[in-house]
Amino acid sequence: MTTIKDIARISGYSIGTVSRVINNHPDVSEKARQKIMEVVERENFYPNANAKLLKQNKSSSIVIIVKGFNNFFLESVLERIQSRLNENKEEANVIFLDESNNEINEAIHLCQMNNPKGLIFIGGNLEYFRESFDKIEVPAVLVCATAADLGFDNLSSFATDDYAGGRAAMELLVSHNHKHVGILGGFETVEKEQVSSLRLKGALDVLKENHISFSYKKQYIQCRMTMDNGKKAVEQLLKKNPETTAVFAMSDTVAIGAMRGIYEMGYKVPEDISIIGYDGIEITQYMSTRIATIAQDIYQIADQSVEDLLMRIHYPKKAVHELVPFTVIDKESIAFTG
Repeated sequence: MTTIKDIARISGYSIGTVSRVINNHPDVSEKARQKIMEVVERENFYPNANAKLLKQNKSSSIVIIVKGFNNFFLESVLERIQSRLNENKEEANVIFLDESNNEINEAIHLCQMNNPKGLIFIGGNLEYFRESFDKIEVPAVLVCATAADLGFDNLSSFATDDYAGGRAAMELLVSHNHKHVGILGGFETVEKEQVSSLRLKGALDVLKENHISFSYKKQYIQCRMTMDNGKKAVEQLLKKNPETTAVFAMSDTVAIGAMRGIYEMGYKVPEDISIIGYDGIEITQYMSTRIATIAQDIYQIADQSVEDLLMRIHYPKKAVHELVPFTVIDKESIAFTG
């Protein structure tokens, strides 16, 4: 049976773009929409991932909610999770949400409409979980963020230690003598409880411990976790703070966009500006300048998430929370300065 992943592969567009076309989102070019719909019709694809059609699916399935479009890391995690579910002959419906949307409200609605036997959240805002997750009764797992402090018996989580990862990224830059560092990422305000705020706090604590000053106004640019927003964010950063010698992008997707922006502004990486990302997506190691990153173990995170959820669906037990170790990958995009 043709899947949304197949449509993405054949059309040449990302899974997120395909999902937006299927769900009639307006923020898609007419060229992309036409190409994707041609493939959908040719392949006789019936998008059971479409939230509007979920209620027509009589069998109880697992719903996967992905927080964000065009995020290479989340799509890699999704691909691995879908593969493991398929191996276990489990059907999964995939819903993509914008970073600003409330994933718990969406999950509550889907539970009322389709009564899934389990939920997988890939990414999420812990504030939304704390506010409303008690309305969800089915087993669930939060992937790539920890829910250890939330106290819900039906919600497990598997993630890396984002605070420690943020520290590791900044420690690598500081070890190369960088004192004028910009930080990119984090769509929500820094006070909100989410992955990017933990990475930011870890990075800032390292700067403070090393007596390196940091100005939120000049050196921190909030942006969505996409390449285009990474490019725009670094351009904004370098205009505000031209003495910047290094950039910590809080996702590899942002780092790739930022590298393009750095080059287009006439700078070189790492000769003029060093850069480190976060996630460890494969494409970063095939760039003309390989990007340093904090690599998360996609396979371990995804595999443990699926195994835990299936176990709790069939053999009810309390949720578990595990932090999967990350790896610091020091590549060509970082150079000594000063």
